[in-house]
Amino acid sequence: MEILWFLIAVGLLVAVVAPFVRRRRSGGLQVVDPASPDAANPDDYGFLRQEELDIRLPGPDRDLLDVLEVVQHTQNWRAASQLLAGTPARGEVRWQRVQAFAGAASLELHQKPGAGGAWLRTWRAEAPEDPGAAQVHAQFLVQQAWRSSSVGEDDFRMILEEARTVCEEAARLAPDDPVPYVVELAVARGLGYGHEQFDQLWAKVIDRAPDHMGAHLVALLYLGEKWHGSREEADHFATTAAARAPRGSLLAALPLFAVHEHAPEIVLMQDFYRSAVVSKAVEGALYAVHSARPDDPMLAHVRHLLVLFLVRSERWAEAMSQLVHIDGHVGALPWTLSEDPAAEYTVYRNLAVAGFEANGGTPAMLRG
Repeated sequence: MEILWFLIAVGLLVAVVAPFVRRRRSGGLQVVDPASPDAANPDDYGFLRQEELDIRLPGPDRDLLDVLEVVQHTQNWRAASQLLAGTPARGEVRWQRVQAFAGAASLELHQKPGAGGAWLRTWRAEAPEDPGAAQVHAQFLVQQAWRSSSVGEDDFRMILEEARTVCEEAARLAPDDPVPYVVELAVARGLGYGHEQFDQLWAKVIDRAPDHMGAHLVALLYLGEKWHGSREEADHFATTAAARAPRGSLLAALPLFAVHEHAPEIVLMQDFYRSAVVSKAVEGALYAVHSARPDDPMLAHVRHLLVLFLVRSERWAEAMSQLVHIDGHVGALPWTLSEDPAAEYTVYRNLAVAGFEANGGTPAMLRG
């Protein structure tokens, strides 16, 4: 599977979520064949063709892609180290870039067992006190654990235990950086931390970055697991965080992610996507999008998830208004739950275009 940057240790748990993906697809969505003469033409809107979509990122990060190209071409880690050293510790961008480098190394190793991702091993060996290297290594191990989860429980737990050790080392190297603790949240999910242990870990996260959207998303998955918490507990966590979020924070969209996480259990309800629960969560996410900074690194993540819900709700014009902002990149939920994120995204985009035009919409209306 290609590099799925966002939540590659969480949303990327394909082996775990694959059954749910299949159930989601059975929820009644009518697939439009892009080649069908009845399908509207996305080219009229300046949208990229399916084969041109970048599945690595939810939105543009030119610096990251340039550095990643250098690292993978030369197998020299120094450009990655320099980029992370210049990325603020408490923001979302650093966490996403750590995810990206770890994802690249993980994919390389998957493609070339025993040889791929050598630059990460060299980085750790040659710069043992580099906090960026430790963070990427910890995230890499989390991803490797989830890759091995279908092989055996012993390997899965052994790798996660090693990841926890590296998280502790990363925290020692950068005490004020929330990233090691955010990575450990994924470890907590895999190892089944008890509530007290999780609460202690969560306190370390919010002490450093109380509005960290990525951390809240990982915590939401932990709380939603049947052996950790419950759907009600996860929903309470999401709505409480949204209610406490300062204006401009994308945490107001967290309830929509909670609804999405539990959709497989309740999607068979008649008119689910028009229900009060969904409508309220969608309105909260739309409010978050409209009030967020245009350069918020998590904005694209919320827009991608909104597309799914707005299309399912047949709110075509609103779906199109999100698509014009995100088209070109599809490395985000919900598309990354599919084996072919670009194809999954294209289906929803074509549905949005078709519904928009069937109700009188035109490309000129969006440009205006």
